[in-house]
Amino acid sequence: MKKVFLIHGFEGSPNGGWRPWLMAELDKQGIYTCALAMPSPNKPESKDWVKEISRHVESNTKDQVYLVGHSLGVPAILRYLEKAPGKQVRGVVLVSGPVFKITKKKVASFLNTPFNFKTIKQKAGKVVVIHGDTDRSVPIEQGVFLAKELDAELVIVKNGGHLNGAAGWNTLPHALKALTKIMR
Repeated sequence: MKKVFLIHGFEGSPNGGWRPWLMAELDKQGIYTCALAMPSPNKPESKDWVKEISRHVESNTKDQVYLVGHSLGVPAILRYLEKAPGKQVRGVVLVSGPVFKITKKKVASFLNTPFNFKTIKQKAGKVVVIHGDTDRSVPIEQGVFLAKELDAELVIVKNGGHLNGAAGWNTLPHALKALTKIMR
């Protein structure tokens, strides 16, 4: 069975932005989808978010698992993949995610050490990176860098901003299209 787990970002929630829409669209296709409620979204710790992702992925070892992350959900997925036992994930969609160390101290635990992209590539399956070209929270250069490091397809959304609800994104057809493509 195909299962998709959605990971929100900093100060986010499972039901924010385009996540409910994506869940409904995947449900129409008979694909189980769950938006995870990440622990302490206002004071996130990488180890806690990785543990939460691990709890869901590793209890579904007989399923085809896909991960979709937005904003801080992206480095959370990357940190999970660095530590994941074996290759349990078939594919990932990474939306507007930071990968460089930034000044926000509240998210430092996710970004203060470089990612092991070689390990991540081996465990990620198929990867699509989606990024808005006008994102002021996470500049487009980070999406370009991430796509290059993971040999991933890069989808640039014109005037996309941070691709969140605050930027007017209550649907994200780009994510649905990316998932459909990597699930083939």
